[in-house]
Amino acid sequence: MLGCHVPYTHQLADDEKRELLRIARATLREHSFSGRIPPGKPHRESLLAPASVFVSLHEGDDLRGCLGIVDEEKPIYRAVQEMAVAAATRDPRFAAIKAEELDDLVIEISVLGPTRRVKSPDELVIGTDGVRVEVDGQRGLLLPQVAQDHGWDAPTLLAKTAQKAGLPADAWAADGTQVLAFTAQVFSEKTHPPVKR
Repeated sequence: MLGCHVPYTHQLADDEKRELLRIARATLREHSFSGRIPPGKPHRESLLAPASVFVSLHEGDDLRGCLGIVDEEKPIYRAVQEMAVAAATRDPRFAAIKAEELDDLVIEISVLGPTRRVKSPDELVIGTDGVRVEVDGQRGLLLPQVAQDHGWDAPTLLAKTAQKAGLPADAWAADGTQVLAFTAQVFSEKTHPPVKR
C-alpha cells in the first residue's frame, strides 16, 4: 500500500525527464519487436529510486492508453518501462497498440508525489492536484492534468474519480471513503523532445 514506502520527492531535471522518455520509447519499440522489456540500468543513479508512475500514450488529441502503479516498489526507470508496455497493451479501454502506430504516438509520464488526505473540494487546486478515492477495495485515480484538460471544477473532479472507482458520484463524501490528493511531475515528448546530437 502507498504509505509503506518513502514518497518520491526528487525533482527531476530536464535531462532525467528526457532519459525516462527515451527509456519508455525504446521499451515500446523492443517490446513490439520481441515481446520483451529490454534489460539494463539508466545512466543516472537518481532513476534507480522507487516511484509511483503513470504512462499515458496519445495519438494527436486522443488518448490511446494510460496505466500506472501507485505502490512505490520498483525503480522509477523500471516502473516507466512496465507501465509503458501496460499502457500500450493492457488498457481495457483501448485496442492494443500495433508496432506501426508507435511513430505516431506521444509518450507522457507522470511521476506521483506524496499524498495528503482531503475532506473538501476547497482543498484541491485544479491543474496541480490529482485525486485518489478508495473504499472497500475499490479505487479510482485521476491525474492532475485530467481535470484541467476537461475543464472540471474540484467537485466534478471528486465525482469523476469516485465514478472511476465504480462508486456513486457522491461516494467521495461518505464515511469510510478515503480521499487522497497528490501532485505529479508531468512531462512528455512534446515538452521535452530528444536532444539532437
